[in-house]
Amino acid sequence: MTAPEEFELASDGLVRAYVITKGRGLPDEQQLSLITLVTAAPDEDRRPQQLSPEEQRLLDICSAGYLSVAEIAGHTKLPLGVVRIVLAGLTEGGHLITRAPVPRARDADRRLLEEVLHGLQTKFG
Repeated sequence: MTAPEEFELASDGLVRAYVITKGRGLPDEQQLSLITLVTAAPDEDRRPQQLSPEEQRLLDICSAGYLSVAEIAGHTKLPLGVVRIVLAGLTEGGHLITRAPVPRARDADRRLLEEVLHGLQTKFG
């Protein structure tokens, strides 16, 4: 039989994550992916006092400018799923603004680049 202290230590991480997320599930991947950019809403001067310490910490991190969800999770050292859930709650509450990441630039036309290079070499030697 295990001692009560051992049981508490084994369940501590699971209970803490459940309490931080307030029992909510993961948001949709399109809503909040790893590369979604997040920042604090501009009117965050009047932050409500009923936020949890984790929510307050995420708001402080996001107030510096746009960061990706993965970067925010790295700064907090919390599990990525927990960070996504808390960020989704803060976004729904109007405390955060999310922005889709900048789309990848399309590949340049190789033929066009070769023509430009040839023209530059002809003009400038």
